[in-house]
Amino acid sequence: MRRFAGLIIIASCAVLSCAQRYNHNMVYIEGGTFIMGSPAIEAERDIDEALHQIAVGSFFLGKYEVTQDEYEKAMKETPGNFKGKKLPVESISWYNAIAFCNKLSQSRGLSPAYVVEGTAVMWDRNANGYRLPTEAEWEYACRAGTGTPFNTGINITTDQANFDGRYPYNGNAPGAFPETTMPVGNYPANAWGLYDMHGNVYEWCWDWHADYARDEQTDPTGPASGSYRVIRGGSWVNSGQALRSASRGVYISGDGNERIGFRLARNAP
Repeated sequence: MRRFAGLIIIASCAVLSCAQRYNHNMVYIEGGTFIMGSPAIEAERDIDEALHQIAVGSFFLGKYEVTQDEYEKAMKETPGNFKGKKLPVESISWYNAIAFCNKLSQSRGLSPAYVVEGTAVMWDRNANGYRLPTEAEWEYACRAGTGTPFNTGINITTDQANFDGRYPYNGNAPGAFPETTMPVGNYPANAWGLYDMHGNVYEWCWDWHADYARDEQTDPTGPASGSYRVIRGGSWVNSGQALRSASRGVYISGDGNERIGFRLARNAP
């Protein structure tokens, strides 16, 4: 697994203004503008975190990571190194996540977001079904209006997220290392009502990985092709540095491991 780094919110629009709206455990995220990337002064940043302004439209995002119970009900199998209905599903590939999105959409009478032809996956951006968030959507939601390294502030502790506390961020005091995933929602939510955006399992995004374009963009979806898909948020076995809101991970689309799960997104009406 290679880990890179990625985005930051310095300027953010109002998201979830006064009310949060839910739809099948999904949180309505009101669109806005933010600065993606991390500033040069951010401790332990990686080299591919160039700051650039992004506008994101409104969308729904899963309140929790997809659980083993949810995955098993749709796919009739429960992959993973750890077992528990409320644990996040893990050890699934990007293609597995795409298949789950389409299967769940069909089961609920929604239009599947993806057309799959062998290893080629095309995204129908007008479909109302479940999908993976883009990398920009993911970080916009993770930050919840913050511009600090974490949505918890300038640092994060093992009381706030599941990670290897023996390796804290930027000289923070060491913490616990549970050595396992935790049930979703076990740690406090961010300001927009989203749980486990830092730690527990990495989350697949739609995008291929590449260096950021420096120009202002609206709802970017990443490059048309690449070698690795983006994963975000860090995991139970990572150090605090990998949990930063700007940190970008990458992994091969057809593979998975005990660090990687996903979270659902949907277009807003």
